Amino acid sequence: MSGTCQSSYCNAGWGEVLTHMSPYGYANFGIAFGLGLSVVGAAWGIWLTGSSLVGAAVKAPRIRSKNLISVIFCEATAIYGVIMAIILANKVKKPEESTSELSADWDWSGYYYAGYGMFSSGLSVGLTNIASGVSVGIAGSSCAIGDAQDSSLFVKILIVEIFASALGIFGIIVGIIQSNSCTFPVTALE
Repeated sequence: MSGTCQSSYCNAGWGEVLTHMSPYGYANFGIAFGLGLSVVGAAWGIWLTGSSLVGAAVKAPRIRSKNLISVIFCEATAIYGVIMAIILANKVKKPEESTSELSADWDWSGYYYAGYGMFSSGLSVGLTNIASGVSVGIAGSSCAIGDAQDSSLFVKILIVEIFASALGIFGIIVGIIQSNSCTFPVTALE
């Protein structure tokens, strides 16, 4: 009895917390993860690219402006997260009837399906954009260092960087496909 809570507000653990969370909570966490992780991926890529760009520009100042394209590719991953957050936020709809509890004839499976689907959509976009941001950052770092050594390497490495940036585009396409069927019910079943 010493460590056990007897109140009705206690829970048995994370399993109970996650199964009793509102689908709106899952949807909003999906939006937050999609946006937040995309920004983390962009920041990580900019950090990788920027530090190498500044260091290599000491030896070859001509690379400073040309290699800023790598930073722009990194920033695109954050923009993908913003786009997905806007798409997902527009899918969240409140019920037409304002009550503290939804009725028993509510479309509960559709309600939870929309919440879980938006969560998975946001999470997959966010994780993909972390991978894309880091990949673009590493390729951009190599591009800056290689360009400082030999200017003919810039275009060759830039093509690799474009392929790394395509990971983010694939992620947002998958996220849009995942979220297409996520529609919150606004009225009870008839």
